[in-house]
Amino acid sequence: MTRWHSRPVGEVAGRLSVPGDKSVSHRALMLGAVADGPITVDGFLEGADCVATRRALEAMGATIESLGAGRLRVHGRGPEGLRSPDEPLDLGNSGTGIRLMTGLLTGLMLDATLTGDASLQSRPMERVAEPLRLMGGRVTTTNGCPPITVEHGPRLRGIEYSLPVASAQVKSALLLAGLFADGETVIRQPGISRDHTERMLGALGAPISFEDALVRLHGPCRLHGEDIVVPGDFSSAAFFIVAGLLAAPSGLTVEGVGVNPTRVGLLRMLEAMGGDIELVKLRHASGEPVADIRVRKSHLRAIDVEPQWVPLAIDEFPVFFVAAAVADGVTRVRGAEELRHKESDRIDAMARALKAVGAEVEARPDGMLVRGGELRGGRVESRGDHRVAMAMAVAGAVSRDGVSIEDTGNVATSFPGFAESSASVGLAIDVEQTP
Repeated sequence: MTRWHSRPVGEVAGRLSVPGDKSVSHRALMLGAVADGPITVDGFLEGADCVATRRALEAMGATIESLGAGRLRVHGRGPEGLRSPDEPLDLGNSGTGIRLMTGLLTGLMLDATLTGDASLQSRPMERVAEPLRLMGGRVTTTNGCPPITVEHGPRLRGIEYSLPVASAQVKSALLLAGLFADGETVIRQPGISRDHTERMLGALGAPISFEDALVRLHGPCRLHGEDIVVPGDFSSAAFFIVAGLLAAPSGLTVEGVGVNPTRVGLLRMLEAMGGDIELVKLRHASGEPVADIRVRKSHLRAIDVEPQWVPLAIDEFPVFFVAAAVADGVTRVRGAEELRHKESDRIDAMARALKAVGAEVEARPDGMLVRGGELRGGRVESRGDHRVAMAMAVAGAVSRDGVSIEDTGNVATSFPGFAESSASVGLAIDVEQTP
């Protein structure tokens, strides 16, 4: 196991880039594997989650060629190019991987068992399995969780489905199944969620339309080969955005970050708190908006986070809670019960971690109340959750005595080299191997 010691620092500054977007990387692999023709992927995230998706596709016959750091070529041979795997597919710790793969394999009418590590096997999967069964899929879970079994059957049929909660993973699983279904798949959401799947499907030639919370896909359809550029992961940039707002009087810039409107809820929340944030060099890559994000140390004030912001910042709440813990006043988050079903129960994990370093917080069923003040420092448990670990590393940088974080190995799932990237802008994280 790995332990981090995040030491307090006087100032952070400079420029850095972050690894490729994990959400886009997963989708590039899966859609590339069923496209008609090769797809080159630039900026691919070589973290453990995306590597697990790659290995699962290769176990089904996909040919994926490494071209150098962050570059791959996926040799798509259409939906006929994948076969039922001989062994269970291990998706590691990846909720995105297992949910999207379940939709893909159900649509392809393959036989497979999908599983993962102990953490993944505790996460809810009926939210995906139930609508896939409505499409005609033969999908079973294990007490509502992985392992998941998919069995071949007749071709799926498109359905109209209203999601109980806004979820990009469930929506994407249904769209991947809908690629091979007869008729139209229509998905209605109670709010806006990430639209990476819709954008990439459109770029690869799928007959899809999407606006606000409504998506329509006409199946069955085929995808053509189209090279994909993966932007820097906004969720990874979030740790440095908050670090800069707390400790960069001369400014800190994160370069080449994806700023998809369905992903930047954190920016809206931090701006509402008084954060000095600027997007520069706006451009597009493979249908995704990209920018350099420049931040400066700011006097942050508490806010009430509205429920409609939650889906647009769902992965950034751990580090947002750190910002709230040093802001003036009481920040309230509600409508975020989805945080209890991530790699850890992130409401409970962050409440316990922040309390351990001196913050005054109150965990609630669907969110948290955070009273801003000084962070003393101390020892915390990450629960094996990469985003909890990185968030508390930021907390250590602005604490009085520093923060020791247990069990940080899972950071490699989304941000290999986080400690080294942090050092390049002035954060001080000592890495220790423990028994």
